[in-house]
Amino acid sequence: MKTSKVILGTIGGLVTGAILGILFAPSSGKKTRKKIAKKSKAMKEHAKEDFDKLIQKIDNKYKTISDDAHRLLHEGKSKTENETAKKN
Repeated sequence: MKTSKVILGTIGGLVTGAILGILFAPSSGKKTRKKIAKKSKAMKEHAKEDFDKLIQKIDNKYKTISDDAHRLLHEGKSKTENETAKKN
């Protein structure tokens, strides 16, 4: 889960930096609200992309582990059957 912590930390830093940058910028209230809305939308898209990448990595890892488990199970079955056949 190290990757997820890095992604969440990065997203949190980006959100904080963007909000502080907008709030301290010398603009009118209307312009500031528009900027916040625009930045929020962009950050939402960025967060969704990062989340999708994380889900894809987890899915790939799950598939790898599942494939390895099936392979080991079949190897174990084969070895057990071979040993049983040798004893008979």
